[in-house]
Amino acid sequence: MSDVLTRLAYPQTRRDRTPNLDLARDLVARDDKAGIRVIAENMRNENKNIHWDCVHVMYEIGAIEPNLIAPYADDFIKLLKSKHNNMVWGAMTALAEIAKVRPDVIFKHLDDIKKAKESGSVITVDNSMSALAYTAAANDDYNKAIFPYLLEHLSVCRPKEVPQHAERTLPAVNESNKDQFIKTLKKRNDDLSGAAFTRLARIIRLAEKLQSHH
Repeated sequence: MSDVLTRLAYPQTRRDRTPNLDLARDLVARDDKAGIRVIAENMRNENKNIHWDCVHVMYEIGAIEPNLIAPYADDFIKLLKSKHNNMVWGAMTALAEIAKVRPDVIFKHLDDIKKAKESGSVITVDNSMSALAYTAAANDDYNKAIFPYLLEHLSVCRPKEVPQHAERTLPAVNESNKDQFIKTLKKRNDDLSGAAFTRLARIIRLAEKLQSHH
């Protein structure tokens, strides 16, 4: 087993996530592209514990420096079809980070991302909203293609998900589409109460303040 893999949680018989976090930080700090490649290749390891640890390390790397995991975007897209729920949300978590630096890659695979979102767990859906929003933020063409889909989701998702998903949509909101965004959220106001209502009101205020980036 390669030295990098021995530092994963599972080979150390650890049940916590600390070894994976430490490894991710270390690979980023040393800009260790060879080490990252070993981790990426073992996202296909037949031992599903190692496979999962590697997915985890990859998305933690992405959270610090998404450019380092961007070359493996296609591997994450493939993992969206996994029958293991944690692999799917782990892959979507990574893709949400990659979207910040390589929105073109995400845009190319919009259908895969939507499909995984439609059938995914809560974490998968959360991260797909981020992946789509960061992609939509990249340029007008992407925004026109994706923003209506995000609004559609916000108008039909469960009330308790509205604030969190509206927040994740914010990167895609700009001066030209903010009115539609605000209108969609205000329609959901009646479904909410308490902390959720307050949180949504705050997001609406943020959107109202948006100026054009030009």
